Order: sequence, then structure tokens, then C-alpha cells
Amino acid sequence: MTAPAAATPAPATSSHGPRGPREPRGARGPLARLRDPAWYQAYGVYVAVAALVLFNALFTDHFLTADNLRTQLVQVAPVVIVALGMALVIGTEGVDLSVGSTMALAAALLPLYLGYGLVPALLIALLAGAVVGAVNGTLVSVVGLQPIVATLALFVGGRGLALVMADGQLKQIVNPDLLALGTGSLLGVPYVVLIAALLAGTVAFLVRRTTFGRQIVAVGGNRSAAALAGLPVRRVLVGVYVLCGAFAALAGILATARLTASDPSSLGTLMELSAITAVVVGGTPLSGGSVRVLGTVAGALLMQLLRATLVKHDLPDSTAQIAQAAIIVAAVYVARERRSR
Repeated sequence: MTAPAAATPAPATSSHGPRGPREPRGARGPLARLRDPAWYQAYGVYVAVAALVLFNALFTDHFLTADNLRTQLVQVAPVVIVALGMALVIGTEGVDLSVGSTMALAAALLPLYLGYGLVPALLIALLAGAVVGAVNGTLVSVVGLQPIVATLALFVGGRGLALVMADGQLKQIVNPDLLALGTGSLLGVPYVVLIAALLAGTVAFLVRRTTFGRQIVAVGGNRSAAALAGLPVRRVLVGVYVLCGAFAALAGILATARLTASDPSSLGTLMELSAITAVVVGGTPLSGGSVRVLGTVAGALLMQLLRATLVKHDLPDSTAQIAQAAIIVAAVYVARERRSR
């Protein structure tokens, strides 16, 4: 009798498919990483800043001088301060359009209370920013308005209130202690730059190392799930808007000190757009669930360097605005591509 032929074993199947196991994610080559939108969202802003610095070092006269670098940092510091607060708000899938008006409101309050001393005047201006943020946060978290609608009301009304307080006039600042905040320095580093750096480190610690920071990310990632998990969603939302308002008020104080005048009619104009641009270009998604602090700082610096570069090469300011718009579109597109994968 002939023994039955052994059955031919079926080809092994695997979830990896007929071509064998996939290459581990960490083993991808440099070219593969460059095709990944996540890489551009995480590191693109740093590459762009480095490229602009290198370009200016080679082709822009006097770019690397101490005076020029100091000027660039002083000019970008208020944007960084406002953008840090905006990053926290956007991390909860919100937005604050009232930051420019809050800056104007703080500037209008300073001359009214400087007669009582510098500290009371600063505290009142900061408190006004926190109150604006509390109103925004309450409208969003309790009333249930969309962030863009809730903050649009104070975007218009806040500047109107500031103009009423200032009688629609520019007022000179002569208090030497306040002016020192805008023009003074420590070991050659301007106070405004030191304050911006200190706030950046504080916000980074808040986001990465505290319970409140983790709650911000959770609320932004999925607000309904965060509420079901027992997180204080309303308190978190009010908290981020209060911080954003206080940061905007601080930026208004520093800008007023640097300009040596309180001008609510123009101070902070379009600051909300600059802050949102810095946050988005820095890699924080508008959909919430993430806050990139260092990226936000780099995003603000990128926009400042781009504008300064074009101006130094005799290109009109409109060209800088078009270039900034292109960068914003590219940043949003990269974030969208990453979410779709």
C-alpha cells in the first residue's frame, strides 16, 4: 500500500501581508521621515528659523550685531507672551480674539492709577485682563457659546471701553519705574525678554508637569470624555481664558512701557492674529489636545525674523504679509494631513 502523500503546507499568513513584516516605525530612513507630515509639524518651525538665521547671517548686513539681535528679541517678546496664553486656549480647542483689546484696556488703566503707585497700577491692569478672561471663559464653558463668538464680543467692546477710559487720547507715561520695564535690562538682557523667557518656562512646566496641564490636553482632546471621566471641564476652560487675559494685559503693560505712551486706539491691533499664527506655525493643532510651548516661541520668532528679513532687503510690508499667509496655510495643511493619516 502506498502511503498517502504528505499535504503541502499552506503558506503562512500574517497580518503583515504577503511582503513580510513592516519596517519598524523607528527604523524609517531620513527620506521617509521627510515625507511624514508629523515630522514637519514637530520640527518644521525650528528648521525654518535656523534657515532664516543662516540666510541673514550670510546676506543681511549687521544682522548678527548685538544691537540688532536685541531689537528683534524686544519686538517679539510681547507676541510671545500673548501667544503663550493663546496656546493654552487653543489647546482646549478654543480661541481668544480679544487679546488685542485686552492689551489696550490694560494700557488705558495704567495712567489712571499710576498716581497710587506702580504696584497698584500694575495689579489693577493685570486684574482687568484676568476679568476679561473670566468673562470669556464663562461664556464658553457655562453659557455654551462658541469661543470665536464669545471672544468676538470683547474684541469689539474691550477696545471701545479702553477708548472711553482714555477719553480717546494718547497719554504720555512719565513714571520712571514703569518706563524701566520697557527700556531697562539685566546683564545686558532687556527686562521684556527676560519676562517672556520666564513665562515660557513657567507655561512649559505647567503643561508638562502639573495636573492642570494634563487636564488642558484632556479637555482639548475630547471634552465629552473628559467630563465623563470627572475632570473639572468648566474650571479648566475658565482657567485658560483667565491666564490668556492676564498674559495679554501683561503684554499691554510692557508695550506701553516700551513706547512711553498709552495709546488704546492702536496698541494690540491685530495681536490676536499674530498670536494665533505663532501658535499654529509652532505645531499646536487648532483641533486641541496638544500644546507646544517651545514651538509657539519659535513660531513667533519665525514671523518676526521673516518680516525683518523682507524689510531689510527693501521689500514692502505687503510682501511679508503674503509670506506669512502662505506659512499659515502650509502649517494648517500639514496638521490636516497628519490627522487624516
